[in-house]
Amino acid sequence: MKIFPAIGAVVLSLLLANATFAETLERVSISSLQQSNAETNRPKAIHWGPNREKYSSWTTHSNRLIPVYTFGIDLGAFDGGNSIYRSEEKLEKLFGFVPTQTVNPQAEYFDQTDVYRLQKQAVESGKKRVILFVCDGMDWQTTWAAAIYKNGNVPYREGRGTGLHFQDYRGAKTDFGYFVTTPHNSGTDVNVNSQMVTSPGGSTPGGYDPTAGGEFPWSVPADANYWIAKGENTVHAYADSASTATSMTAGVKTYNNAINVDYMGREVLPIARQLQADGWKVGVVSSVPICHATPAAAYANNVHRYDYQDITRDLIGRPSIYHPGALSGVDVLLAGGWGDEKKKDGKQGKNFVPGNPYLTAEDQQAIDVTHGGKYVVAQRTPGQTGKKVLEEGVATAIKEEHRLFGFFGVSGGHLPYQTADGKYDPVAGAKSSGPTAAAEYTQEDIRENVTLADMSMAALDVLEAKGQPWWLMIEAGDVDWANHSNNIDDSIGAVLSGDEAFHQVTQWIEKHGGWDDTCLILTADHGHYLVVEDPEALAGQ
Repeated sequence: MKIFPAIGAVVLSLLLANATFAETLERVSISSLQQSNAETNRPKAIHWGPNREKYSSWTTHSNRLIPVYTFGIDLGAFDGGNSIYRSEEKLEKLFGFVPTQTVNPQAEYFDQTDVYRLQKQAVESGKKRVILFVCDGMDWQTTWAAAIYKNGNVPYREGRGTGLHFQDYRGAKTDFGYFVTTPHNSGTDVNVNSQMVTSPGGSTPGGYDPTAGGEFPWSVPADANYWIAKGENTVHAYADSASTATSMTAGVKTYNNAINVDYMGREVLPIARQLQADGWKVGVVSSVPICHATPAAAYANNVHRYDYQDITRDLIGRPSIYHPGALSGVDVLLAGGWGDEKKKDGKQGKNFVPGNPYLTAEDQQAIDVTHGGKYVVAQRTPGQTGKKVLEEGVATAIKEEHRLFGFFGVSGGHLPYQTADGKYDPVAGAKSSGPTAAAEYTQEDIRENVTLADMSMAALDVLEAKGQPWWLMIEAGDVDWANHSNNIDDSIGAVLSGDEAFHQVTQWIEKHGGWDDTCLILTADHGHYLVVEDPEALAGQ
């Protein structure tokens, strides 16, 4: 656990390192706030979960409404008077039943599956470059906390907000709205070995009750337990990243843990594969493992999100349990997962191969161009700078017209966590039982890895060099991991690192033909349960 010396000593040491006094005070404020709250489980300024008396009373997802920011397209076909939630008939078509307390004739919000339809609409309108930018777990409150910290004040208390690049960017037509993330159901059981759903419909159905959860992402819920499926009068399932990603990539409501299958376990085609069949190139970038739920749903099929090695096989065009004949595979795959080892994993079924839980050694060798495969492999290499390794991979892939596979990370499968100050020195997270161990990184962990922005630029360059229309998913997955840890320092850092990747993406677009042929949708897949009681405290006031 990190021990903080007196403020005076911190100031002196950082001044000697050429840091400014203002930077010093900001860092002490956020990290010490996190450490104090985690150690005592007594909330100061913020807390996680429905219990205001504890810093941590909930460490997973919620049923909050989620913001979406569009660039190059608008939301007019789906929000307001066109909302699915105003129509019982449309809701029944979406869910297969009419969820309780969910029809809302005044709904301004729309559904997460409309993100899929937005992408389809963009393609039909003539867009040739489509980017789905997912900040996993980044609800309105998480964004607000990061914007407050970056601004040094509280610039807004509702609405789109300001202070982050994706809030303020006006280089393209832009729109803002919010949607419901609830799944078809939670509690569905499956058999990974047979790839069968064994209990269709699960135990808890989805839905959204605005009288309990609120009409806006910034609403205070009338029932604090409603968002976590423990409501007094209404109980609706809250989503996981697999069902939500499937909704955004394939346009269906499904059960929690599903990867591009419907609630019965039947295959659905994600938009990337639909476009690939029409000659488009496709890419996937993530700051967490290559086959985690969000990147998985960009392309793969599986009845369970934790069948990692088989999901990766779909992504890289190798025979898998769902596709014995193999899919074509994506053109670019850049993410984490490097270096992890596991001897057993019951969640992956009988065909699990001991070793890296995300990618077998055999599959990695088979896809490498040096062994006759289709991918230039750029991976974390001891003693070499990660960015240079990736840049060399990009150059080779473009020159020799190959695909690109990038594999980086630290123990746990993710890229190093950035903290609010832009460094990589996390403090402890929190659970109701007490603080959790803080991540620690060596100099090699930082130097030999890349950032989300590095990977995003690499993917854009390789896809654009193909000379064909392309679709790209970019995921800032560490936002979700930070919020699961109830760690405000990591959460703000993750949002800011995702925001910097977005900033560099917009700069790249402006330098490569502009927005006439391009659309970008930035959103989250679900929310957590951060509550900001004293926003000024996050600004250092």
